[in-house]
Amino acid sequence: MITVECYFVLSAMLFFIGFFGFVTRRNLIAMLISVELVLNAVDLNFAVFNRFLFPGQLDGFFFTLFSIGVSAAESAVAIAIIINVYRNFHSDQVNSIENMKW
Repeated sequence: MITVECYFVLSAMLFFIGFFGFVTRRNLIAMLISVELVLNAVDLNFAVFNRFLFPGQLDGFFFTLFSIGVSAAESAVAIAIIINVYRNFHSDQVNSIENMKW
């Protein structure tokens, strides 16, 4: 049986890979993928806490499903925004959005 520490290590690795990718990338699609990695780390924690703390209940799994639904909606809105930015500036880099400030 896999211990809870292994799941937490995997979740921490997913979180920090996503955080590092979000901070270092300048491409909007890569940043969106990094945010999804962070959200997947949170979903994994929900499922693991439910499995090991309350094995007979499904509360953590419902939280996970709700979070996946929110992530899907967030991705759809973010991709629509990225497409709109690309149509206006012909670039998907973060530097092109800085022109919108002024």
